[in-house]
Amino acid sequence: MSEKVTIRLAKQNMKFSAGHFTIFSASERERLHGHNFFVEVDLHARMQVNGLCFDYGIYKDRVVALCRELNEWMILPTRSPHLRIEEDGDHVIAVFAGQRIPFLREDVKLLPIENATLEEFAGWFLARLGEDRAALRAHAIEEIEVRVASAPGQSAGRRARFD
Repeated sequence: MSEKVTIRLAKQNMKFSAGHFTIFSASERERLHGHNFFVEVDLHARMQVNGLCFDYGIYKDRVVALCRELNEWMILPTRSPHLRIEEDGDHVIAVFAGQRIPFLREDVKLLPIENATLEEFAGWFLARLGEDRAALRAHAIEEIEVRVASAPGQSAGRRARFD
């Protein structure tokens, strides 16, 4: 019998602060604002020898490192059908509904997502955690679920199987 185990990683340092705006349609978006986002990860794996699954410190460190990649940035999505990104010297300009919204290049993080939402942030973390398929196999991780919260009681999660 091969038991399944869920390792939940939800440490205080698994967080990032970022500015964003959500795009609702070709003509409607939120005003620019920011959140303190919190990340939680469930790793579903098979029980291994010696009473453990794997050294989950490896994944704690990965999640913290990914949070650091997003911390203190203005996040703009590069895959939105309603937002065009232009770069002009020291500036990144978000063009939405004919309006040009300039930002200093040094303040902007361009992410390959469709929208700056909890759902898309969770998907970004999930994709990054799933990049090393060999490590997932070695650690017998079969599924990962990532949740990103912007406030208590407000989160979105994405999950994927890795066979």
